[in-house]
Amino acid sequence: MSERVFVTGIGIISSIGVNARDTAVSLTGSKSGIGKITLLDTRYKDEIPAAEVGLTETDLKDLGEITSVSQLSRTSLLGIIAARQAMSDAGIMNTGEFRTGLVSATSVGGMDRSEKFYADYIRNGSSGRLRDIVTHDCGDSTQHIAASAGITYYLSTISTACSSSANAIMFGSRLIENNILDRVLVGGSDSLTAFTINGFCSLMIVDKTGCKPFDEERNGLTLGEGAAFLMLESEKCTRLAGKKPLCEIKGFGNVCDAFHQTASSPEGAGAFRAMQKALEKAGIEPCSIDYINAHGTATKNNDLSEGRAIKSLFGNKIPPFSSTKSFTGHTLGAAGAIEAVFCAMALKNNWIYPNLNFRLEMTDPGISPVKEFRTGTKLQYVMSNSFGFGGNNTSLIFSAC
Repeated sequence: MSERVFVTGIGIISSIGVNARDTAVSLTGSKSGIGKITLLDTRYKDEIPAAEVGLTETDLKDLGEITSVSQLSRTSLLGIIAARQAMSDAGIMNTGEFRTGLVSATSVGGMDRSEKFYADYIRNGSSGRLRDIVTHDCGDSTQHIAASAGITYYLSTISTACSSSANAIMFGSRLIENNILDRVLVGGSDSLTAFTINGFCSLMIVDKTGCKPFDEERNGLTLGEGAAFLMLESEKCTRLAGKKPLCEIKGFGNVCDAFHQTASSPEGAGAFRAMQKALEKAGIEPCSIDYINAHGTATKNNDLSEGRAIKSLFGNKIPPFSSTKSFTGHTLGAAGAIEAVFCAMALKNNWIYPNLNFRLEMTDPGISPVKEFRTGTKLQYVMSNSFGFGGNNTSLIFSAC
């Protein structure tokens, strides 16, 4: 019999808060973090909004009390802060006490520093600072987060575009289920960079007025940045420590439909199967789901595809759903973990989050998200969707303890 997997600690930093407490205030107050670009140097800064963490790299080091002399990328700094919060929330002081691992996800990696390197190279024809370019690799942030957390037993990095940190959670859960680890710090981190801003603008899927998930007049996503980590522990580990878990990882499903490099299949085949597999893993029926934190990027294609998949799976009994990317923007590789933290908070407090900026129901598939913050209804099962480029689709199901 495989081990059950519990969430015992959370950590988060995004445009709506530098910790779980501040984040809760923004979520319950329907306060979005989307606004004018002020920190990132991009030619689009006056044309499109974004969801920045409003702190410089120096500010982040001060906030996280990070004393490392290494040249850290913004992705690493965000990740270290969120990871330390999750460790503290779980009350873990000694990582050698049990078999402890780290599964960290990112899509941007240390691109912010390599952009500076190449800008200097193009301007001056010099090699610039080579230490900047070595942070480009996705594994660089994993190493720095692990060093900060004192984790050495097991390290892994996942980069599957927008489903990256959801897959980190799934993989970490499987490591515990199969008795490879006793506890795993799982999550992801991504910073805004000129490359991602320019790249998504070139795809013509960025809304210049801010994202409107699941709205008939939606016109694209809004990019954001941030990091979130969750401490996962086995039932045995949790019991020995006498902990009261925040929630349980009950189910997960991953499907790659490989329909297109960037687009989801119109009928939502991959999304449908990922949700279906998560339900099968959890051993529950669709009617058991009390809330869906949807992927909901606000692009024409994604919301149509996901909406059709939800309607196909849940029929006429669609649970309350919303996209919290209307709060944080799309944080790419960190999105799955950030939204997983939102789900853990939802289960603990019986919260259902609003889908900000929604006005008009989509003609197809004719479903509407939650428009106002709700509380008071007991939540038992919450689903979180994360769908990445290339059709890498992941659904997670969390259960109240």
